[in-house]
Amino acid sequence: MKVKELTMTAIFAALTAVFAQLIIPLPFTPIPFSLCVIGVYLTGAVLPKSYAAYAQLIYILLGAVGLPVFGGFSGGFGVLAGPTGGYILVYPVMAFLVALMPQLFGRKTVLSLAVGMLCALLVCYLGGSLWYCAVAKVTWAKSITYTVLPFAPFDLIKIAVCAPFGRALNGALGKAKLLPAQNMK
Repeated sequence: MKVKELTMTAIFAALTAVFAQLIIPLPFTPIPFSLCVIGVYLTGAVLPKSYAAYAQLIYILLGAVGLPVFGGFSGGFGVLAGPTGGYILVYPVMAFLVALMPQLFGRKTVLSLAVGMLCALLVCYLGGSLWYCAVAKVTWAKSITYTVLPFAPFDLIKIAVCAPFGRALNGALGKAKLLPAQNMK
């Protein structure tokens, strides 16, 4: 891994930690409204697949060892074992999918990024809702009412904002020669 790629990977792990602090607790569910997935989406929009997954893995490992990078400046294995752990644990897969989709489309466009983000959101919902089933000992249908339905409209808005912003950020970083050449399409 070159210094440039290592640095960009670390920057996006840190960016995810910053977005994770932007939460709003909701009274009707133990899952807070969070902007953390914006960090995951932008990671996948800008970095190549493997580096995108590494950035999110680094984020998880930093939180697992106790650094306060998870929502509400929390950290530790307890957060990963708690009701939101399923969402966090799928972040590397989500970032990988966002980065993969432009390759499958043949070009990094707003549409390819939006499709990747939508696929990533489905993985997020699946991981988060199944994990919540296990932790809260509820049915999957009940889990979906607590962990997916209240958030879906807002998560679609996040994608509508992140796809064009991710494309623009990718272009700006490419022009500044901060990204590998194959990532500038």
